[in-house]
Amino acid sequence: MSRYDVVTLGETLLRLAPPGHLRIEQAAYFELEAGGTEANTAVALARLGVRATWISRMPANPLGRRVARTLMGNGVDISQIIWAEEERLGLFFVEFGDGARATSITYDRANSAASRMTPDELPAELFSAANGRHLHLTGITLAISDSAAATAAKALQLAQAAGWSVSFDINYRAKLWTPQESRRGCQPFAAAADILFLPIRDAQTHFHLPESISAEEALAAVQGEYPQTTIILTLGADGSIAAEPGGARVRQAIFPGGGTVGRIGAGDAFTAGVLYRYLYRDSEDWLVDALRWGAAAAAIKYTIPGDMGLFEKEEVAALVERGGPLVGVSR
Repeated sequence: MSRYDVVTLGETLLRLAPPGHLRIEQAAYFELEAGGTEANTAVALARLGVRATWISRMPANPLGRRVARTLMGNGVDISQIIWAEEERLGLFFVEFGDGARATSITYDRANSAASRMTPDELPAELFSAANGRHLHLTGITLAISDSAAATAAKALQLAQAAGWSVSFDINYRAKLWTPQESRRGCQPFAAAADILFLPIRDAQTHFHLPESISAEEALAAVQGEYPQTTIILTLGADGSIAAEPGGARVRQAIFPGGGTVGRIGAGDAFTAGVLYRYLYRDSEDWLVDALRWGAAAAAIKYTIPGDMGLFEKEEVAALVERGGPLVGVSR
């Protein structure tokens, strides 16, 4: 048995949000959370019973320790963190919208400790069959700096040499790079991945697909780019669609009765649900089950404030089994 089921790498920031739906300029104080797509995924995986570790470069100060202890408290191994003296932790500010006003995110992450990670800081001894079996990466790490992208590329190389499987989430962020930069940067990672995650909007952005394209057509277009990869395309309120190489398309609807308070991080919870069932697949039609677990994890995350899917495995399993939310009070 490997030491870790999943190894992931990336930046986690502190999230500052005015209470309720206040604007930043109205706020007398901010609510503080930790958040970052790879860490969110690692936390959700750990809470599903998966042995996960997270690699990053963090400032050796109370802010960095706050993030690390949040992950550790949710079951993620933090022994691979690189601690840096006199550096900074990235921040982001969230203004929660309502009605005609959209939720808005403002980043303050330039020159963060994580953006300064380098390939030679990777724990090369970690990447062996004895220590792990799956690497999960995202396009956000590639976008934050050239050195972070090079570090992710080295991690990919080491994971492949160790015989690990790989998943990659394009996770395009328009505030970090252009569509052209993103497609160029993500290309080698998507081509190497066993599983590729992307929202349909990212497929439209990266592959110049029309807004009117159907989910089936978008999936086929991405398959044409990466025929060797299992493609998982998320569709917002329309659920998800996926296919293995040479396999039939699989559709999954969202679960009814979802919440509205925890939209940020729901995609990471979906990814964790899918990866959980991929890692512990026991049949050829694992993809059907994986999409269902992903949808259930995302639905529960929508009910939880903050970025992280702080659910219990039993909650997700029960939603998968019954197909809808509980009504009333559980006593």
